[in-house]
Amino acid sequence: MISMNKVSKHFGTFQVLTDCTTQVHKGEVIVVCGPSGSGKSTLIKCVNGLEPFQSGEIIVNGVSVGDPKTNLSKLRSTVGMVFQNFELFPHMKIIDNLCIAQVKVLGRSLEQAREKGSKLLERVGLREQAEKYPGQLSGGQQQRVAIARALAMDPICMLFDEPTSALDPEMVNEVLDVMTELAQEGMTMMCVTHEMGFARRVASRVIFMDQGRIVEDDSKEAFFRNPRSERAQQFLAKILHH
Repeated sequence: MISMNKVSKHFGTFQVLTDCTTQVHKGEVIVVCGPSGSGKSTLIKCVNGLEPFQSGEIIVNGVSVGDPKTNLSKLRSTVGMVFQNFELFPHMKIIDNLCIAQVKVLGRSLEQAREKGSKLLERVGLREQAEKYPGQLSGGQQQRVAIARALAMDPICMLFDEPTSALDPEMVNEVLDVMTELAQEGMTMMCVTHEMGFARRVASRVIFMDQGRIVEDDSKEAFFRNPRSERAQQFLAKILHH
């Protein structure tokens, strides 16, 4: 589904990613973790072309992301993306947030889009909030709306960029529960997150990054039981200790 081969990226003289290589197969849930500034968010933003990269290759469902001829807008319409800060349109009602891309990008009628949007809001437990505005919802509710909005495009895979880091602790689980359901239904996912409980529960593999490199890429069992690198051991000792 997603293939990365020796992907490197730099901002000026600063190397953000160095020779990152990994594969994500259909139905896999990949958790990307590591210390702040290790390149995790940049890596998944490269997957759908939100961040350009200077060398290497990324193929998503047979489409080369770095090829100048690739229609990135079309590619992004098939790759769901959920950001740290929801990115909902504040002046539009919740149901309209779910409809706009369906109508403008996929060419669905407003009636079709509203029907799809309503079903997805019900799926994330928010159907009764359809006519409200984002500012009237809690952070956890807004993030669940953002997930529903991404799903409305019928994506082939989903990318999550620290989807719970802007939330109050008591709202984290309501978002992780929706993500867990998606994983159990077989959605292909790449998640940048520090939620190690979620990783232990649903990840197929864990990618650990440090200083722009993929240091470990292993099954969750192997990663949590016996991380090979000293840096990953230190990271886990700190994060699991608390």
